[in-house]
Amino acid sequence: MPLDNAVAQGEYVMAVCNACRYCEQYCPVFPAMEQRASFAKADLAYLANLCHNCGECLYACQYAPPHEFGINVPQTLAEIRLRSYEEYCWPAFLSAAFRHNGLLIGVGLAAGFSALLLAATLTLNAQGFWRASPAGDFYGVIPHNVMIGLFGGVALFVLAALGVGLRRFWRDVQGGSSPVAARRALRDVLTLRHLHTTGVDCTSAEETRSPWRRRFHHCTFYGFMLCFASTSVAAIYDGVLGLRAPYGYTSLPVLLGTVGGLGLLVGPAGLLALRRRRDPALGDVAQKGLDEAFIALLFVTSLTGLALLVLRNQAAMSALLIVHLGAVLALFVTLPYGKFVHGIYRAAALVKYASERKTKN
Repeated sequence: MPLDNAVAQGEYVMAVCNACRYCEQYCPVFPAMEQRASFAKADLAYLANLCHNCGECLYACQYAPPHEFGINVPQTLAEIRLRSYEEYCWPAFLSAAFRHNGLLIGVGLAAGFSALLLAATLTLNAQGFWRASPAGDFYGVIPHNVMIGLFGGVALFVLAALGVGLRRFWRDVQGGSSPVAARRALRDVLTLRHLHTTGVDCTSAEETRSPWRRRFHHCTFYGFMLCFASTSVAAIYDGVLGLRAPYGYTSLPVLLGTVGGLGLLVGPAGLLALRRRRDPALGDVAQKGLDEAFIALLFVTSLTGLALLVLRNQAAMSALLIVHLGAVLALFVTLPYGKFVHGIYRAAALVKYASERKTKN
């Protein structure tokens, strides 16, 4: 749906909801909606990113299809969310990635980066590729400075792209904050309190509820954060303490990475399975590829990382390292142009919501 049409549909749906207000206790979207008499594009972007797509409002709505009003809040806000990702994307020409990002493209990027890394390694360091494996020496395959330069450069670009997008979103929605609001928003982010609306379980279809969607989200989120913590601790070991990888199985980087990696196997696998069974009316079918590509890349990155850990002293280590780094590169470069950004904007929307509620109270 074009941007103008999505905004017009969002204005219509929110106007009907604002007149009805039956769902006002379901999630933050409706109290935030009630503070607005009209809905500009920025207001809709804020409400759309505040939505956790729990879906409860669809089944409670008396005006939902097949009613002639055709009110479907989850689907409408999902479409507007995608438009907001494109609107705030930097550089702007890469906004098309949100529409073309898909499972095959994500896996294809991982395979492509792995092939490039393999070709470069065999050209520049063939001896290291074939001889470093028994010692488990990652830097014998890809030199330390090359690895730091490659991933450091990609990380800086990713942070810049995410930062610019967040700044644009925050400027448009006129976000405000305070220490109290930030703490409330952080609590909601860490607990996923709004994912299960007014009850305990998440909605996947009419009269079908289960806690597993929330649990798999927790596995994915905390698995990702533990892997990030593992990388950060390893950087301290290397840069500050002068301790080079590989580290022992009982070392802090390995323990954090192992637990995080397991979370990134269980969480994405569970979310992918649940997506296949969830009512399509609860989202935007056109975003299936966008959602599944991110889930798949998380899973492949974790799977190859754990395989590398287990087999790092075997002859397969060099090949596994190349495959794992290719998956990590694919994940990194797609972070600002895939479903990962929903976490960034949703956290910002929760900060604004907490600030609005504090001001109102």
